[in-house]
Amino acid sequence: MNIRNKYFIKISAQINHMLIMQIKKGRNILLFLLILLSYCFLPSLSRLASIAVMRNPSIEKTDSLLTNDNKKLAKELELIERKLRQKTPSSYYLIINSSENTFRLYKNFQLVREGICSTGSYIQLEGEGEQRWLFKTPKGEFRIQGKTEAPVWRKPDWAFVEEGMPVPTQNHHSRYEYGVLGDYALSLGDGYLIHGTLYQRFLGLPVTHGCIRMRDDDLENVYRSMNVGSKVFIY
Repeated sequence: MNIRNKYFIKISAQINHMLIMQIKKGRNILLFLLILLSYCFLPSLSRLASIAVMRNPSIEKTDSLLTNDNKKLAKELELIERKLRQKTPSSYYLIINSSENTFRLYKNFQLVREGICSTGSYIQLEGEGEQRWLFKTPKGEFRIQGKTEAPVWRKPDWAFVEEGMPVPTQNHHSRYEYGVLGDYALSLGDGYLIHGTLYQRFLGLPVTHGCIRMRDDDLENVYRSMNVGSKVFIY
């Protein structure tokens, strides 16, 4: 009897002994056999699969195609990154997330400051006739149009309609309200401002009429960092 036959006889005896022990313990024999077979044959199957892959030219061709696709994708990503860097200001810029009501202040690609803010409520107010106002914060790319310390709010028509009051003439004194916009305001144009608020507890919620409200310390930091012409991205 050669060595190989002796080896298989020995293995068979061990397997028989293990099966008998499992039966005595009331174990699931089918499950045991599956586990045993996996230990016996999976290494061999794995080696066979490796040999098949090495000897199959179609698999090598597929790998080559995948490599080419990866190179093409890498070039496209590099092009996108280059365009992004060209679009990114080297000075300070502000990003407003109107969905989460958060802001991030950057200089080049470096995050300088972040925090919560408040943006438009998307509530629609109806006035007389066909007057309609939808209180939303505009999205897109903007530039700071102007900066003001101790700003005074010039109330638009909707502010009086919302309070159920008659709308005064354009230059009536009741249109001017002091101390409600905080210490600083940055204009985005078309009446939209980045400013402070008396209602700091509502920050982080969509409660404004379209402007962007910030905490006092955040607002001061943004005001000191941003210049007229600095970019603001709102999405």
